[in-house]
Amino acid sequence: MIRLLLIALFAVALFAQDLTLEIVKDVNNLPKIYLQDESSTIDYKLRKKFEKLLQGDIEVTSHFNYVQQSDDRPMNQGYLLKYSLFYDLYGHLNAKIIFADLATKTILLKKQYKISDNDRYPFLAHRIIYDINNQLHLPDVSFLKSFVVFSKYIGPKRADIVISDYTLTYQKTVIHGGLNIFPKWANESQSKFYYTSMQGKPTLYLVDIYKGTRRAIIQSDGMLVCSDVSDDGKKLLLTMAPYYQPDIYELNLVTKKLTRVTTYPGIDVNGNYIENGQRVVFVSDRLGNPTIFAKRIGSKAVERVVYHGKNNSACSAFGDYIVYSSRETDNAFGKNVFNLYLTSTQSDYIRRLTANGVNIFPRFSKDGETILYIKMFGRQSGLGVIRLKYNKAYIFPLHVGKIQSIDW
Repeated sequence: MIRLLLIALFAVALFAQDLTLEIVKDVNNLPKIYLQDESSTIDYKLRKKFEKLLQGDIEVTSHFNYVQQSDDRPMNQGYLLKYSLFYDLYGHLNAKIIFADLATKTILLKKQYKISDNDRYPFLAHRIIYDINNQLHLPDVSFLKSFVVFSKYIGPKRADIVISDYTLTYQKTVIHGGLNIFPKWANESQSKFYYTSMQGKPTLYLVDIYKGTRRAIIQSDGMLVCSDVSDDGKKLLLTMAPYYQPDIYELNLVTKKLTRVTTYPGIDVNGNYIENGQRVVFVSDRLGNPTIFAKRIGSKAVERVVYHGKNNSACSAFGDYIVYSSRETDNAFGKNVFNLYLTSTQSDYIRRLTANGVNIFPRFSKDGETILYIKMFGRQSGLGVIRLKYNKAYIFPLHVGKIQSIDW
C-alpha cells in the first residue's frame, strides 16, 4: 500500500497560453507603488504582518515595483496605496483603502473591506492587491484569493486536511484524526472538497465546508484517490486498485456509473481531463519507468506525451501544455533531485522551471500563469509559487508538519 501511495503523488492543472516561449524580463519599467499605513488602533505586530503581506503580494504579482517610503524621496510618479485597519463595533477587522495615481493626483479606487473571522486577515490583504490590479486592468491575479487545501503529515499514519492561503500565513485544520490524504476541490467556488480517508478501507469523502457536512462517495481496496473533477462537477477521475494494480476510473456522480478508463496490467495513476473531458492524461510505468501518456476515454489507443526524462512521476495538463516533475538523479542511498518542466504537445520545446532540490506535485492556477507546487528541503516542506511569464519563483515554508499533497 505504501508503494501505491508514493507513486500516486501526481497532479493536474490549467494552462492557457504559450508560456513555454514567452518570458517577461523587463522589470525596470514597472510602475512604482508606495504603501502608507494610517492605522491607529491596531496592534503593532498585526500591522507589520499585514504590511508584509501587502508587500509580498505586490512582489508575487510582478506588476509593480514596490518602493519603501522615504522623507527625502518625492512621491510624484507611480501609485500610492493608503490603508487603515480598524475593528468595528462587533469586533470584526475592517480595512479602508485609497488607491491613487501620483502623477495625475487622481483617486482610482476607494473601498472598505470587512472579514467576520479575524484569523483570515491574510485574505483581506490579498483581496486589496487583487482589486488594485483589476482597477488598472492588469493580468488576472485571482490566485491571490484562492484557498489552498492540503494534507499535512503530523505523525506516523496521521495526516490532517488543512485550508490555507497561498503564503501559509492563514491555516485552519478542517479534518483531523487518522490518515487523511489527497484533497481535491470539488467546485470552482471552493465550498466543497474531496479527500481520501485511510481509516480501514480507503474511502473517498465529500466535505461541505460551510455546512460542516461529510458524505462518503465510494470505497475501494488497495488505494483510492480523486485526481480530477470535470468542469461541471458531475464526473470524477479516480485512481483505484480493486484488482491489486492501480488503474484510472471515471465515476459519474449523477448516474453512479463507474467506468474503467485504463486496463494496463501495471501502474496507471493520476488521471486528468484534457480537451473538454474527452481525453485523459495520466502517469504509467508502461516503459519500465513512470512517464506521461494520454488516451481518449472509450478508446484503447494510448500515446506517449512526454519524451524527456526517465522518471516523470507527476504531471498537470491543459490544452496542449503539460507541467511535470522529473527525477534527475538515481541515488539509492541519498537525496534525489526532482525538477519541474513545462512543455507543449505541439512542439519539442521544453522549459525548465526549477533548478535543484525536490520539487513535486505541480498545480496550475485557473488563469494558467502561476504554478503552485510542493518544495521539500531537509525534513521540512513548503509551498512553491512560480510566476511563469515573469520567470520568478517564491517559497513559503511550512514550519510544523510536512505537506503530502495540495490543490488550489
